[in-house]
This record gives sequence, C-alpha cells and structure tokens, in this order.
Amino acid sequence: MIEWLRIRPEGTYVDATAGTAGHAIEIARRLTTGRLVAIDRDPQALEIARERLKPYEEKVVLVHAEFSKIGEVAGDLKLPPLDGVIADLGISSLELDSPERGFSFRWAAPLDMRMNPDTPMTAYEIVNQWSEKELANLLYKKAEERDSRRIARAIVRSRPIRDTEHLATVVAGARKARGRQKLQPATKTFLALRNAVNREEEELEQFLSRTPATLSIGGRWIVLSYHSLEDRPVKQAFQRLAREGNFRVLTRKVIQPGEEEIRNNPRARSAKMRVAEKIEPLEGRAAGSWQ
Repeated sequence: MIEWLRIRPEGTYVDATAGTAGHAIEIARRLTTGRLVAIDRDPQALEIARERLKPYEEKVVLVHAEFSKIGEVAGDLKLPPLDGVIADLGISSLELDSPERGFSFRWAAPLDMRMNPDTPMTAYEIVNQWSEKELANLLYKKAEERDSRRIARAIVRSRPIRDTEHLATVVAGARKARGRQKLQPATKTFLALRNAVNREEEELEQFLSRTPATLSIGGRWIVLSYHSLEDRPVKQAFQRLAREGNFRVLTRKVIQPGEEEIRNNPRARSAKMRVAEKIEPLEGRAAGSWQ
C-alpha cells in the first residue's frame, strides 16, 4: 500500500480508517513538511493511534469520525487537495481481539459489535428483537448467507440469545453441512450483524462518492477490502470514474497477498487492494496529451 501511495514528503494524505495506526505510522515517517490526517470512528483505536504517532505529532491530526465524513473533515481542516487517501475496510484486529466488543465468536461475549460506542443499535437488539423475515433478509443481503431462512428461524426459536457464543452455537446447528467447511459456520451471520450495526454498506457508499472531490490531480486512492460485498462496490466505483475520464485504475488486476505475507499475517489472506489515480479531466487536457 505504501509503495502504491507514492508518498511525497511535502504532500497531504488521509488515512480514512486509521485503526491503531499501522499504515499511518508508515506514511508519517516519510513526511517532512507534509501532513497526515488519521480518521477513525473507534475512540479506543484512536487513543492507541495517538500514542503510537507521538513521534510524528507535528505532522499528524487525528479525527474521531466515520470515514464517510472525509469531505467534511477535509473542509473543516481546510486541507489542500489531497495527494493520497487510503482506506482499510472491515474490522480491526483491536476490535476482533477485544472480547467485550462482541465481534468474535471465540468467546462468550456481549452481543455488541459497535465500532463507535455512540452508535445507538447493538447486535443484541437485532438478534433478539427483529422479526424472522427481517433477520433472513439481513443475512442474505449483507452476507450472502445461503441458509439465511434456516438460521433466522433458529435464532427466533432460541430467544433470548444471551451472548456471542450462544449465537454461534445456534447458527452452527441451523446451517446445512456442505463438504469441508473453510469458514466457522457463524462467520457470515456475524458479518451481517456487524454490517447492520455499523451501517458499513451505507458508509462505504458515501465514502466512495465523496472521496474523488477531495483528491488533487495525480492523487492516489487505495482501498483494501476483505470480502466481495466490500470489493464489488469499490471495483464498480473505480471503473465508473475511469469511464467518466476523471480517474485511471492502476490495478487492472486486483492485488492480493502472497504466500509469505499470509504466513506472517493470516488475517491478510482475503485482502484485495485496488488503486486509482485522479487525472486531468478530458476537456482540461491539452491536445495530444490525453494519455
């Protein structure tokens, strides 16, 4: 990601999903007079990022906000057109490894799943209050779960669902066995619930529509996604912008981690990276310089 970002030491960059600052540190250390804005909706992650970025605090601004607010953040901070924007979608390792957050089925944890604790709805409310039809639709649309109706029926019959472990057991009992299972049976159910609680689909849609206006000509936009429901809209947005003549897609073929990277970081196995670059609009280019 850092290589594709092609960082200019004096440039202005936004890490729209800073998490605990893994990417932000690598950007900040390459800046001299440049500036980095690190955005995240999770205040716990942002505090860790703040601590880790202390050596670069004169170059970095941290903002507690959803990444869909990138346009507002850029406007509020009076940022110049950006030289680069990155977004690492999905859940962070901090959230996944904190049992009390309820993102994982590895522990008996509260059915929470909020990335931002100010979010009004929790997974508990969805699991224990939504109708069977609403649950089935959610599982099918937000996670492409083929057994959505069976799982929804089982959840409603098992109420009240107490915690993440209880939910995972109910889902596993409802799913049809289909040969060797690569994923834990409850994976897609947890994905759908997390998506609904955090409005991930809507947030991504807004991020994809608002980011182009924040970039400078030559500015690069990099998005990492982890499943088809994230990757598909990114791919489609980049292709549409390319057809309109405002962007060039630099990754004709999606970039995925190699075997060594997956060995070192198993959570990267499903990652897909796409890169686009803002270009001079067709009508603004000099004759003969269209390429």
